[in-house]
Amino acid sequence: MDIQEVKKELAQLRRTIRHHNVRYYNDDNPEISDYEYDQLMLRLKALEREYPELITENSPTQKVGGTAKRTAGTLVRHDVPMLSLQDVFSREEIEAFVRDIEGRMENPVFVVEEKIDGLSLALRYENGTLSRAITRGDGVVQGEDVTENAKVIKDVVQKLKEPLPYFEVRGEVYMTKAAFEAVNERRQLLGLKLFANPRNCAAGTLRQLDSRITKERGLSLFVFNLQAVRGKDFQTHVEAYDFMKRQGIKVIHAYHVCRTAEEVWDAIEQIGASRGDLPYDIDGAVVKLNDFSQRESLGATSKAPRWAIAYKYPPEEKESVVRSITLSVGRTGRITPTATFDPIRLCGTTVERATLHNQDFIDDLDVRVGDTVVVYKSGEIIPKIKAVVKEKRPEGTEPFKIGDRCPVCGAKAEREADSADVKCINQACPAQVESHILNFVSRDAMDIKGLGEKNIAALIEKGFLHTIVDIFRLKEHREELIAQGVVGKEKNTDKLLAAIEEAKKNEPQRLLTGLGIPGIGKAAAAALMQHFKTLEALENASDEAILAVRDMGETSVAAIRSYFQNEGNAKICRELQQLGVATAVQERAAQGDELADMSFVVTGTLRHFGRREITELIEQHGGRVTSSVSKKTDCLVAGENAGSKLQKAEQLGVRILTEEELLQLIDHI
Repeated sequence: MDIQEVKKELAQLRRTIRHHNVRYYNDDNPEISDYEYDQLMLRLKALEREYPELITENSPTQKVGGTAKRTAGTLVRHDVPMLSLQDVFSREEIEAFVRDIEGRMENPVFVVEEKIDGLSLALRYENGTLSRAITRGDGVVQGEDVTENAKVIKDVVQKLKEPLPYFEVRGEVYMTKAAFEAVNERRQLLGLKLFANPRNCAAGTLRQLDSRITKERGLSLFVFNLQAVRGKDFQTHVEAYDFMKRQGIKVIHAYHVCRTAEEVWDAIEQIGASRGDLPYDIDGAVVKLNDFSQRESLGATSKAPRWAIAYKYPPEEKESVVRSITLSVGRTGRITPTATFDPIRLCGTTVERATLHNQDFIDDLDVRVGDTVVVYKSGEIIPKIKAVVKEKRPEGTEPFKIGDRCPVCGAKAEREADSADVKCINQACPAQVESHILNFVSRDAMDIKGLGEKNIAALIEKGFLHTIVDIFRLKEHREELIAQGVVGKEKNTDKLLAAIEEAKKNEPQRLLTGLGIPGIGKAAAAALMQHFKTLEALENASDEAILAVRDMGETSVAAIRSYFQNEGNAKICRELQQLGVATAVQERAAQGDELADMSFVVTGTLRHFGRREITELIEQHGGRVTSSVSKKTDCLVAGENAGSKLQKAEQLGVRILTEEELLQLIDHI
């Protein structure tokens, strides 16, 4: 290969890997599978071995993956680096690692244990009490302080039974498969974007600004290493584990103590065979020296310790025959195709179904009923179709199309702009009722207290709710509701009915937000109602008139038009008006135009205002409030515990104001 071509490929590989490092470590949103990433790294390592003179100090092979980021808390320096492990993919590489250690050390003993697929966390104890929890960050210099979130993880011990002056351990925060499914089920119910896998969910959860959210999601933790200690001597990894277990610390439970390469490989195979039966994900097995003095003698490179290595299991793949493709409608109206194929065993479990995601996915693979397909498990739990074996395709198969009708209610189905998703546009569709009602009563929409997920589900099950309109008819069923105890006794029922009546007086922008028109959130709804004044005027507005409203584009126009052109949706709006729900703006005298044409973002906890009050104050003085920071943002109003929005504003040079400074700006004090 020409040296210029080598340099070109090296540069491209490094750019690609850095990009995927950012998506994985910093954004918690990987674009490719672990296997695909590993293949990129293997190619980079191979080229650098062949051309060592082209290795650069900033190459991904010389650095730990992530960059420490300030979200949940301050950045903290590492006392002990949280390095990566070198990955290997064959028995030969494992045996070579063991032989190398045996050549350097006398009678080495190895410990083989599961490599948990999660997020690394260092726990520091001072005088027996948890003092700080730190993410990996850049792995070398600093990580992020997430102590408050760590304290609500059930597996994090906050006090040691045997207090030591200083004790630091490293563990892996993860999410069980059951906890992950529960989180995604709730997010689907609320119409929110689903997490791709448990690792992503765990990472995002650990960085939450509100520890209550962290607690709700049920994170778990395994400790897998002693980082530093004062006040006690440990000779081996297993001895440190024994001490940790006496303190109530949950360590990797299924570890194997091995003395030969053959024993090491047998342990790796045993762990691999159990993957499908574990309640959590693993992505490999770790082989590490047991003796701490031997570890210290071997040391580490800038990226990885020399005394440990990670074996990555290959993705298990099998062929099967697609017998049917069925369509289901989610609570958001999204139509999802699913392939059913002949049952096969993957990673210890039997699978016979896999999502086909959307029409683009189906078209790209050209999946048809009768096709032989290659199936694998993503993240060890989710079966996916990798490819179609075209040479095994029987004659007479037909391309599969989702179509333009909802398979549940028969209403029109449309592909969303800038998306591959096809959705049923009928909000009265039985498959969507619960989701629409939850959105309608949410805090950003009609904000009806007492209509939570549990009560809504009960009201639907009992036949009291079929559409959002039925919410305002519940008072007609007061006696039945009380008699059946659907939302509680008389007091609770009357309290809910009173809240519903009060909600009728809400500003119509809240109603518009609650209708669930794609892309029309509270900011867009406020702008539209400020412009058109009534819901009827918006319904009858021309495309040009809607485009004249700030931040409205062709996508928004199409979504609004599609919504009101659906007779079922138009009927809902008419019925809401007939029931006394406010659909027209009550004109209020503006208090001034000091903030005219200025864009604001509010973040953190404010001392004197709630989020709604500060938004109304800004709007009354001519400004507008958006949800995200961009180059177009004029000011960020920052309260306590401001997170990533503050960081982004600083990066973009956006003006940052306290509450007091905002009030001074509008001369309100």
